[in-house]
Amino acid sequence: MVAEGFVRVRLDLAYDGTAFAGWAFQHDQRTVQGELEQALATITRRDDLARITVAGRTDAGVHATGQVAHVDLPDEAAEDRLLRRLNGILPPDVRIRAVTRAPAGFDARFSGVARTYRYRVADGPEQVDPLRRQDTLAWPRSLDLPAIEDASAQLLGLHDFAAFCKRREGATTVRTLLQLDWAREDVLVATVRADAFCHSMVRSLVGALLAVGEGRRTPDWPATLLTAGARVSDVAVAPPHGLTLVRVEYPPDDQLAARQQVTRNLRSAEL
Repeated sequence: MVAEGFVRVRLDLAYDGTAFAGWAFQHDQRTVQGELEQALATITRRDDLARITVAGRTDAGVHATGQVAHVDLPDEAAEDRLLRRLNGILPPDVRIRAVTRAPAGFDARFSGVARTYRYRVADGPEQVDPLRRQDTLAWPRSLDLPAIEDASAQLLGLHDFAAFCKRREGATTVRTLLQLDWAREDVLVATVRADAFCHSMVRSLVGALLAVGEGRRTPDWPATLLTAGARVSDVAVAPPHGLTLVRVEYPPDDQLAARQQVTRNLRSAEL
């Protein structure tokens, strides 16, 4: 519910996560949320604004090119110059791509229907472009792409991904994995899309699939872990810097409020 005299603003943004301790505000560390809220406080000359709500809280070292957030601002602050003013204050590793007044019922987190991440792996040190070292994992051995693709296909659908998630008390680990594709571009690139992700899920999936790609595990091994019901210590978590949030999807404007309610009900049922 947006308070009287305020307007909900959608922020589309990108950031290089290298020097950040993740998205979420921390008093003693540099975070993306902290930088954004400080910039907004400077522009509005108010430090009592509500925290920014984000579509997906990225971990330390994880990047974004398609992150979405919202914040409720005093009506006079939600002006056409806000985009330029924010980018004039923010450090160069955070850029606001668009600032728009959000439609009724929009919530950056709860209205989302899918998130897409990409993970870049250079399987051979000689393949790492020095200009991409901040967002590409250098893997010392070549990887068997057909074996990785075989294993990936077996993970699609609605499953309990507890084996691949860091457990949070009271939170469900059931997710619908909509896409897990790999392609050899300049390097190997995984595209991972789901209705939502639990903590460390993408990086754990990638870690398991890298084990398959170099022949330490069979292609059916990751899928066998779906019945584990708890975090599996054999699954390595891939380093964060290869991961980038590239897209957040929302339903049509007239379905935003309904989607938000569905998601909130699901989250409440977890507790």
